[in-house]
Formats: sequence, structure tokens, C-alpha cells
Amino acid sequence: MAKWKAFPYTNPSFQFNREELKKAWKKLHAGDCEPFPLDNALQQAWRCFHEGDFQQAVRLSDEHGLAGHAVANKATGVYATYLEDNESQQIECFKAAIKRAEQAIEAFPEDPNSHYFHAFNLGRYSQSISVMKALKQGLGGKIQKSLKQALQLQPKHAEAHTALGMYHAEIINKVGKLIGSMTYGANDKEAIRHFETALKLTPASPIAHIEYGNGLYLLYGDSRLDDVTDLYVKASEMEPMDAMEKLDIESALAELE
Repeated sequence: MAKWKAFPYTNPSFQFNREELKKAWKKLHAGDCEPFPLDNALQQAWRCFHEGDFQQAVRLSDEHGLAGHAVANKATGVYATYLEDNESQQIECFKAAIKRAEQAIEAFPEDPNSHYFHAFNLGRYSQSISVMKALKQGLGGKIQKSLKQALQLQPKHAEAHTALGMYHAEIINKVGKLIGSMTYGANDKEAIRHFETALKLTPASPIAHIEYGNGLYLLYGDSRLDDVTDLYVKASEMEPMDAMEKLDIESALAELE
């Protein structure tokens, strides 16, 4: 594995010992509903993730086998989305996470995050190669299937609601309401419902606000620009709990410049 780029921010509050991690876990994982791991090695992998040492999080989780799929796939997806600026390396990251997720779905079919992180990395991969190209490859149906399965297993999975909202919004943006509805089951009202559900479940989540803003712009363009800006401003003013949220907030700030 090539050396990944370092997390570019320093914040002692992102460093958790075991007791601190356990105490903060519910808030840290309000979005993905991941249960607290009893295994010390997986706890250490998650500590690395929250601190921003994404590559070490993947290494530790992979050493533990497929049981560490969630932290490995979340760390890979977040790193590739925000920190990897080499396009081919970014795509390889997504592909590795997708493969791991496919194996996790077979091994742990009742784990919502086996399905969610499959969809998450497939979605990011689709964006990296272009949504239209991904749709032609049949990836849209796979993303939708995995997200629906994640939500069937865990209806309060806020990140899956956000991702399903984006699924509807991106398809409508690319192919229009009629074809989007007939071919892919995309619906703008469903998109809004999922975004609103995610905000209700995780009102302090930067990414829930950012992606809602992105979705509104994809669906309605400049006519909802004030709402989009408001969502970005709210995200930018939040206090990050960990490295991922810091990267989310920095992306919102960059958009507002």
C-alpha cells in the first residue's frame, strides 16, 4: 500500500483513550449507528480513524480480518474523498473498499454497515468517474440496493438516509425527473424526505447539512441557492468532534469562499 497523505490538522480533542472513546461513541457514531467494538484492536483502529490517521486505521482493521470492515471502509472512503489528490490512487482506494464491502456483505449480511459502506464507496467511485458513466455501468442500481438494505436493517442510519437522498438528487440532475423516475426510481420528494430525516436524526452533523445543500442545488439550482448557502453556513460553524467532521467543515468553508 502506497503511503497515504497525512491528515493536515492538529487537534488534541480528536485523540481518545479507551474510556474517552466509549463515552463519546454514541455522538461520534450517531450517523452510522456502528456499535462500540469490544475488541481492543478494533477500538484502536477507530481511535486512529477519529484522530485522522486513516491509513493506520485501515492497517489495524485489515489485520483483524473482515470484522474490521466498517472502520477500514469508512477510513478509506473519507481519505480518498478529501485527502487523495491523485485521481488514479483515489479510484484504487474506492475499488479496494468496494471489494472489502462485497466480502463483508457475504460474511455479515445482517450488518447494516456492510451494505452502507458498500454504497458509500460505490457512490464516491461513481462521482470520481462521472455519474453518467457509473449509471451506464449499472452502478446506480447497486448503490440503491445497498442503501435500501442498510435502512431496512437500521432505519435510523442517518448517513444512509443522506446517501439515498443524494442518489435521487444526482440521478434527477443527470437524466431528468421523467427518465430518472421511470428508469432508476428517482424522485425529488423522496430525496428531500431522506435529507430531512438525516437532519432530524443527526442535527449536529456537518455532512448531513452539506449533502442536503448539495442535493438541493442538484435538484433546483439557483432557485434554492439561499437555502443551500444557509445549510453550508450552518455546517461551517459547527465544532468538529473528530477528523472526519473537520474535513467536512473545511470543505463547507471552501465552498463558501
